[in-house]
Amino acid sequence: MSDNDSGIGAFFAGVLIGGLVGAAAALLITPQSGEETRRSIGRYGNEFRDRAQDSLEDARERAEATVADARRRGERIIEEARERAEKIMRESRARTETQTSTTETATGDA
Repeated sequence: MSDNDSGIGAFFAGVLIGGLVGAAAALLITPQSGEETRRSIGRYGNEFRDRAQDSLEDARERAEATVADARRRGERIIEEARERAEKIMRESRARTETQTSTTETATGDA
């Protein structure tokens, strides 16, 4: 699972870096004064940072929901396994008692 997580992280890092480089290149190529270019870079950088933070928060929320769902499923599986084990133990005890009773009856009759 960690290999998959690092692949996703690398993908998002690539998207982030590519977006920044593309935005910076577009701003530098456009005919503006230096001050206007710096303001534009700052504004786009802030917008991009905000979008990246929103995306990270969404990913975190989805991850938390996935973990909670997996935990609920795991707890349900454990409970089902516990119930099955208890049923098997009850059936085993009943069979043992039946066999013991049958054996006692058979040895008492002999």
